[in-house]
Amino acid sequence: MIEHDLKYCPKCRDEYRAEAETCATCAIALVWGAELVVMESNNGASRRNRKGPLTPDDQLVVVFQGALGDLKHLKDLLEAEQIGAMISKEGGGCASGGCAPKFELQVRQEEVRDALEVLAEEHRRATALAEHDATHAGAVFNPEAEEAICPACGFAFATTTTTCPDCGLCFG
Repeated sequence: MIEHDLKYCPKCRDEYRAEAETCATCAIALVWGAELVVMESNNGASRRNRKGPLTPDDQLVVVFQGALGDLKHLKDLLEAEQIGAMISKEGGGCASGGCAPKFELQVRQEEVRDALEVLAEEHRRATALAEHDATHAGAVFNPEAEEAICPACGFAFATTTTTCPDCGLCFG
């Protein structure tokens, strides 16, 4: 049960005291319980407006291409959100016949935005990109400087070595 006077993480739904501002796990801003209830009711209304399974009259759009196993998983995710989805074989392919077949994941044209949001969230979840610290991603190894910052782990080290002593990233 969501209590209106407590704060919650909109992603993991962890509960926090009123003075907390950021989720310790997800590092995103917390919302009041009352706000979360409104967000969930709006999300539920949007979900109820979806048509569910596809019909022959639906105008379909390709939202993803890939291997059949990957698309089956994504199709299940979309259908769990009441977004009708279909997997079809790509028309092209390689002329020699030596490559694996490609498949397409299709959804209704009017549900493309919702489908892409579900797929983007799954990508963030599967790759853990949201939890990755990218603060040092722009760091450049300059051998003429006395000290360098590793773009992978953020460790500061002397440029007398071309390998990060912390994570092993090689610069030479």
